[in-house]
Amino acid sequence: MLDNVTRDNCIVDIRSLNHFFGSKTLKSQILFDINFSIYSREIVIMTGPSGSGKTTLLTLIGGLRSVQQGSLKFLGQELKGASNQELVHIRRHIGYIFQAHNLLDFLTARQNVQMSMELHKDISEKEACSQSEAMLAAVKLSNRVDYYPSDLSGGQKQRVAIARALVSRPKLVLADEPTAALDSKTGRDVVNLMQQLAYEQHCSILMVTHDNRILDIADRIIHMEDGRLTQQVS
Repeated sequence: MLDNVTRDNCIVDIRSLNHFFGSKTLKSQILFDINFSIYSREIVIMTGPSGSGKTTLLTLIGGLRSVQQGSLKFLGQELKGASNQELVHIRRHIGYIFQAHNLLDFLTARQNVQMSMELHKDISEKEACSQSEAMLAAVKLSNRVDYYPSDLSGGQKQRVAIARALVSRPKLVLADEPTAALDSKTGRDVVNLMQQLAYEQHCSILMVTHDNRILDIADRIIHMEDGRLTQQVS
C-alpha cells in the first residue's frame, strides 16, 4: 500500500534513472544515471545551473512525467509503468510550490488553498474549508482568508502557495525556486515557514534553488550539472 513507509523511512528512492526528450534523430538525453534518496523529515536542496535537468527531475518525482528508464519509488511504490490512476493517487501525497505562485486570480486565498483538497474525496467540503482556514492561519494570513491574489503582496501570495501545498499533510513537498521572485527578507521568511511547518507535519522537502542565502536550512545539498548529480553534501 502507498501509505506504508518503508522500514528505513525512505520517502523517495531513485536508482539508475535516465530521461530523454524527443525521439529518433532528435532524441536528447536530459538525465544520466541519477541515484539518490530522500528520507522522512529531511530537507534536501538541489542546486545547479539553468538547463541542468533539475526541474525535469522534480516533475518525475512528483508524478507529473512518466519514468522512462530506471527506478523511481515513492513510499515504496514504483512509478515506472504506473497508470494514470496510480499517479493521481501518488500526487495526493505530494505538495507543490513553484516560483510563480500559480494562484487562480478569481479565487480567494481560502478557495485557492482548498482546491488542493479536491483529490481527497473522503474530506467533506465543510472540513476542507475549515482545514484551509486553519492552514492560512498557520502561515499568518488569517486576516487575508477572503482576499483575492490581486490584493496580496508577493510574499503573501507565496505563503498562500505554501498553505495550499501543506494543507493536505503531504509526505513530500517539491519546491521549484520558491524565493526567486522575493526580496531577501521575504524569501527568508518563506523558507523558515516551510521548514517549520514541514517539521511539524513530519514532511520532507526537495527544493530547487539558485538562492545561496537559504542553503543553511538544508539537511543535505545536492548539485546537478549537465543532467548528472555531481556532488552531495551533508
